[in-house]
Amino acid sequence: MLGLFDDRVDAGRHLGTALEGSRLEGAAVVGLARGGVPVGAEVARRLSLPLDVLAVRKVGHPWQPEYALGAVAPGPNGVYVRSHGGLADAELALIVERAKAEANRLDAMLHERVPPLDVAARTVVLVDDGLATGATMVAAVRWARGARAARVVVAVPVAAAQSLELLRRESDEVVCPHELRDFGAVGLWYANFDQVADAEVVALLEELRSPAAAA
Repeated sequence: MLGLFDDRVDAGRHLGTALEGSRLEGAAVVGLARGGVPVGAEVARRLSLPLDVLAVRKVGHPWQPEYALGAVAPGPNGVYVRSHGGLADAELALIVERAKAEANRLDAMLHERVPPLDVAARTVVLVDDGLATGATMVAAVRWARGARAARVVVAVPVAAAQSLELLRRESDEVVCPHELRDFGAVGLWYANFDQVADAEVVALLEELRSPAAAA
């Protein structure tokens, strides 16, 4: 059965409903850039929580860019390497640093008008539009740990069962309405899976960030 969701907004509404039973008082919703932000926006609306964004980037193999060796998020802690891909340590380290620089640049651009939330000592709900390998979400969880979040909840509308097993070991709680053994690609589960523009991400941040939440 393909096409579980009309689009990311529809997926976010389903996910918001699934999260209503979780302990999320005072939490912050953080959407993974870029596709996780429209999903996270609907979760933030449903639960009356502030929204933020995190720039995550896959670490692609230099010979096969579609093959992800891992993923990175901004800051010193958001690094996840699941395979060396036959590369020497020094070569892999250089590729990771390049991906980290790209993630830092995107994160700074997305936060140019809306500053990032301080997530220390609060629950962080990390949202994406789906999980295939789960690499970018692992990097996001490690970023949240490094930012001293009190509790890390991973929330996705659809995911590969194997990836969720990995994330349950990394996070405090995982919420996913559709856990699938036969997964394929994330876009298969959406009728509309258009790319999300940077301008849309910034607009959602501005809409769902009150002065009290930003403080």
